[in-house]
Amino acid sequence: MSEPMDEPMEEWRRRTYDPAVAKRPERRDAFHRSSGEALQPLYGDGADGEALGFPGEPPYTRGIQPTMYRGRLWTMRQYAGQEDAEASNARYRFLLDQGQTGLSVAFDLPTQIGYDSDAPQAQGEVGKVGVAIDSIADMRTLFDGIPLDRVTTSMTINSTAATLLALYAAVAGEQGVDRRAIGGTIQNDILKEYVARGTFIYPPAPSMRLITDIFDYCTREVPRWNTISVSGYHMREAGCTAAQEVGFTLAHAIAYVEAALGAGLDFDAFGGRLSFFFACHSNFLEEVAKFRAARRLWARIARERFGATNERAMMLRFHTQTGGVTLTAQQPDNNIVRTALQALAAVLGGTQSLHTNSLDEALGLPSEHAVEVALRTQQIIAHESGVADVIDPLGGSHYVEQVTDEIEAEAAGYIERIDQIGGAVAGVEQGYQQREIMEAAYRRQLELERETDAARSDGAPPGTVGAVKVGVNRFVTSEAAQPEIVRVDPAVGRRQSAKLEQLRARRDGPAARAAVEAIQQAAAGDANLMPLILRAVQAEATLGEIADGLRAVWGEHREAVIV
Repeated sequence: MSEPMDEPMEEWRRRTYDPAVAKRPERRDAFHRSSGEALQPLYGDGADGEALGFPGEPPYTRGIQPTMYRGRLWTMRQYAGQEDAEASNARYRFLLDQGQTGLSVAFDLPTQIGYDSDAPQAQGEVGKVGVAIDSIADMRTLFDGIPLDRVTTSMTINSTAATLLALYAAVAGEQGVDRRAIGGTIQNDILKEYVARGTFIYPPAPSMRLITDIFDYCTREVPRWNTISVSGYHMREAGCTAAQEVGFTLAHAIAYVEAALGAGLDFDAFGGRLSFFFACHSNFLEEVAKFRAARRLWARIARERFGATNERAMMLRFHTQTGGVTLTAQQPDNNIVRTALQALAAVLGGTQSLHTNSLDEALGLPSEHAVEVALRTQQIIAHESGVADVIDPLGGSHYVEQVTDEIEAEAAGYIERIDQIGGAVAGVEQGYQQREIMEAAYRRQLELERETDAARSDGAPPGTVGAVKVGVNRFVTSEAAQPEIVRVDPAVGRRQSAKLEQLRARRDGPAARAAVEAIQQAAAGDANLMPLILRAVQAEATLGEIADGLRAVWGEHREAVIV
């Protein structure tokens, strides 16, 4: 029989949980074990409540929603984009037909760094790592037949985020959807581009200005849109530790908030539209603890540093992607197991949305079959494992709670050091974050190589010398047949160039040029650029033309050499 609830738990039920269920019923009338025994929504005692808080209440250690997945499952949002808008639209339709519950757009490199597909700098890269989007015509095709008032969309885009958001809003308007009704997220996190990824265009100051313009515009005009997804994912992929991922991500979030406050915005008004993006690697319980620590630390920062009174502004809402860097080209079927473990850790850590990597992504773009297996991994966790039937089932574990405390303390230490430097932007300019990540990556690589050397010499048993990577430096077998590798049609660049030629021939050229000139004039001052960018894309100015216009005013960032 279930243990009777103690008084703090009963009070939480009355205060928070029951009103939430009354407002939005749970997925099922009852949740139970295989024996038929009813499951309580939350397990623990008063001591847990005092130390950890309760779900749906600050500091959100046990989750940001009162009912968590009993109320609604996380959004299953598979990251996808390939070749051109036609091919990507077909992939999105396939994923939605297979039960995906949100879209996530991957853009090609020229789109990410503000070049049209016919630019010399784009040659050989068009459509390679995502979809090529040059104009509103491409955006119309990308979302053809996809109702933007019923599907939320995440766009992994940073330097050109303002233009992609404007394109999305313009296409929604053409569908008859008011931009106040569209929902989704733009990554819009330029600091981690300087630190770990490299798809930046402009220097830090004007880049931060674009971000705060988006905050301001969306607060007024696109209120359901998440204006930034502050990303630890790419720093983790570059080699940082779990604690560094939390510390650097929240330090960057602090910089964005301070920039917005400096522009006169109210944290309680825009803070609830901030979101975060983390990686999930294979150290299962450490990853669960990492997410709990990040939630608790951000709630404290929001309340103590920024004076938040709006509880939504204290919530760390996050998307998770399983670890791309953990995948191996050797024995690629092993990647299914890695991804399943990582996805389960993300769910037990309380993620709001999740992308599961495909087994063949260490080799190339994922095949349709591999994408389907990755999505089914999430669906099996959601509907067969039982972990979504209880809120925070690992809460109160001695090990998990101790590691949560340790990661929170380590992450807070990194934030303190960045504050001493002068903030995250100063840290980037001085190479602090970059240097710390490089050193962590170097240590990890040494561990892998020590294990490789031990395996070659038939020395120590697996795992006693360095880090084991199954199928790579231990348990290596003769290679089985590799999965078929998806290759991008090399003609996609020519097709995109032909579309651009047709667009420029039929559009009102003077109107498009005048719209870009208006952006340039505003960029030299302090007016919000978003309304002008929206007018420009509606006038069929291209993404590259808008980016070039801003380059002419702001210049380009040159990466510092880190030694």
